[in-house]
Amino acid sequence: MPGTMPLIGEKLPEMTVMTTHGPKKLPDDYLGKYLVIFSHPADFTPVCTTEFIGFAVRYEDFKKLNTELLGLSVDSTFSHIKWTEWIKEKFGIEIPFPIIADPTGEVARKLGMLHAQSETSTVRAVIIVDDKGVVRAVLYYPQETGRNLDEILRLVKALQVNDKYKRALPANWPNNALIGDSLIVPPASTVQEAAERLKKYKCYDWWFCIEENVVPKEEVEQVRSWLERAAKPWKLEVKK
Repeated sequence: MPGTMPLIGEKLPEMTVMTTHGPKKLPDDYLGKYLVIFSHPADFTPVCTTEFIGFAVRYEDFKKLNTELLGLSVDSTFSHIKWTEWIKEKFGIEIPFPIIADPTGEVARKLGMLHAQSETSTVRAVIIVDDKGVVRAVLYYPQETGRNLDEILRLVKALQVNDKYKRALPANWPNNALIGDSLIVPPASTVQEAAERLKKYKCYDWWFCIEENVVPKEEVEQVRSWLERAAKPWKLEVKK
């Protein structure tokens, strides 16, 4: 199987890529911002078209999180440009983010986007890179299944919450069945600290303590609105 995957906690591999917005130096051109790099199998394909429209619709949501988007497939710049023009013509949606041209597959191999499913087309990989150029999350979807784009927004926000408060987040945050939108205090490292936990925090036990009302309510509700959008059917108004 070609290529290796970047690991969580590693620096994103340094490289210069050609995109529909000109050359980009990774990760240097995006330092100070979060970056979502996502691959798609090919231009002019139905599932990929729905994903690109979905990312475009959510572009401002990502921007509010100080996050940039960067697409990639094993196609040429010419193909990317023509495809995005087609999307604008048919659906009235402008693709505002750059797309990496990778006809030789060199970038895809460096980023672990070519899998056994196909050695010539990328799977639907998602790599989230933080503002220091460090890989924070890696997701893989098969070619035949589109991504949950609002979950990617939730994950970026969750990573930023961890950055700010140094707390872990529970399953389905901010809608966890046990603790809601509370955050989880890191494990105790000494016997004394374990005993003090029970006095300082709300705890199920010394190893499972939480802090309530840490993230501002408006930020919590913003994340919940994304999850509600993902859960409910909605139809994009296509411009004629």
